[in-house]
Formats: sequence, structure tokens, C-alpha cells
Amino acid sequence: MSPTRRPRTAKRGPKGGGRRMPLLRLAHARSGDKGDTVNVGLIALRPEFYPLLEREVSAARVARHFRGIIKGKVERFELPNVSALNFLLHGALGGGGTLSLKTDAQGKVFSTALLRMEIPVPRGLDVE
Repeated sequence: MSPTRRPRTAKRGPKGGGRRMPLLRLAHARSGDKGDTVNVGLIALRPEFYPLLEREVSAARVARHFRGIIKGKVERFELPNVSALNFLLHGALGGGGTLSLKTDAQGKVFSTALLRMEIPVPRGLDVE
């Protein structure tokens, strides 16, 4: 490893301190599918986590997280009354359950995959 590279285990946090952590520590998720589109709901574990999710989990960031897996656009919908975000991932299932050659052509696993995405968490936010 060159001296200018950080070890893979080191996580650079947000400006002003903090750390990076997987969404699993901040939210739970549910997913489903209809045709070739996957629906993923991301629900804050606590209401005070919702503003962070709203700021950090953009449609563009979700699209980058699933790069190579989905072919279409990602849409995001805010549901602040239930501290949740809803994402539609278009072109995610290779045509859908009956048309796809994918091993699992349903959207069930997308929620688990999204919860592995890491976001910066500011210092002082009690996540423990």
C-alpha cells in the first residue's frame, strides 16, 4: 500500500468531524416489485434520523449505489409524516419476473442491499 492511500477499513467522515456508517444503523427498509421496477422504502429508526436520510440519501446516490444492477432512472419521494423515503428503481429486474434471465428477478433483496450503503453521520448524533 502506498503511503498516500488510506487503509480500506478507514472511513472518512463528513466535514467537521463525524464518521461514515451503513444505513442499517439508521433505518430499516422494505422492498417489492412491479414489472421491471423495484420499490424500496427507507424508514428512519428514530424521527431525528430522518433529516440526515433526507439530506444524504438522494436519488443520484442510490443510483450510484446500484450502478451496474439497474438500467433506468431512480426516483425519490419524501414521506416526512412517517420519517421515510421511497425510491423507485426503474429497469432493475431485467424485464420482470416472467421475462428476466436473472436468478432472482424480484425486488426482495434490494432493501437489504440499500441498507449496506454508507453515509456520513455528523458528530454528536446519537446512533448507539
